[in-house]
Amino acid sequence: QVRLVESGGGLVQAGGSLRLQCAASGVAFPFNNMGWYRQAPGKQREVVATISNKGDTTYADSVKGRFGISRENGKNMVFLQMNSLKPEDSGVYYCRSENVFTRRTDWGQGTQVTVSS
Repeated sequence: QVRLVESGGGLVQAGGSLRLQCAASGVAFPFNNMGWYRQAPGKQREVVATISNKGDTTYADSVKGRFGISRENGKNMVFLQMNSLKPEDSGVYYCRSENVFTRRTDWGQGTQVTVSS
């Protein structure tokens, strides 16, 4: 059974930092593209950052230069380092995995990030 568990969210002041973690189980992690998405109240879920199974990364324009995504295949984990946080970064952050062969996708339950001004 696939399970993605996010952690590391919380309340932080604008300009602060948070590091999100996603622990994956039940997946062939080295063969999964991973991503972080977020959803603010009343808005659609949007992609924040992705990292392919080969380590290639992409970022939403709004977070470029402030956020960094990384993965540790040996630990089945993906991270999102968030610096210089802004109130508009607030929302529920979700971890997503996609198997590169089957294209199966799975989501975590999300972790809340709140940035106060």
